[in-house]
Amino acid sequence: QVQLVQSGGGLVQAGGSLRLSCAASGRTFSSLAMGWFRQAPGKEREFVAAISWGGSRTYYTDSVKGRFAISRDNVKNTVYLQMDSLKPDDTAVYYCAATSVLHSGSASAADYDSWGQGTQVTVSS
Repeated sequence: QVQLVQSGGGLVQAGGSLRLSCAASGRTFSSLAMGWFRQAPGKEREFVAAISWGGSRTYYTDSVKGRFAISRDNVKNTVYLQMDSLKPDDTAVYYCAATSVLHSGSASAADYDSWGQGTQVTVSS
């Protein structure tokens, strides 16, 4: 089982930036594809971004393309989500996730077998 510990997040004004981090342990990090999801109050958890185990492939939901960037450091066993040009609609609890099955990553939450504890991101207008 993989343990994921998130950091970052907080309160920022619209147009600002935040970076989320997710440190993994318990399994060889380079064998995991990683993803970020978010859940706003009263809404379903939705896919944000994913990165393949080697970092060569990245995927984004349309609403964050050009504003968010997912990256990973396989030496530090950490995945990042850089969020720029933040909007109030980005307000949510953000979760990192790991999958040992799909090396390219996935937009489906069901494909991930380990989850971080979640971190709040609030964007004020």
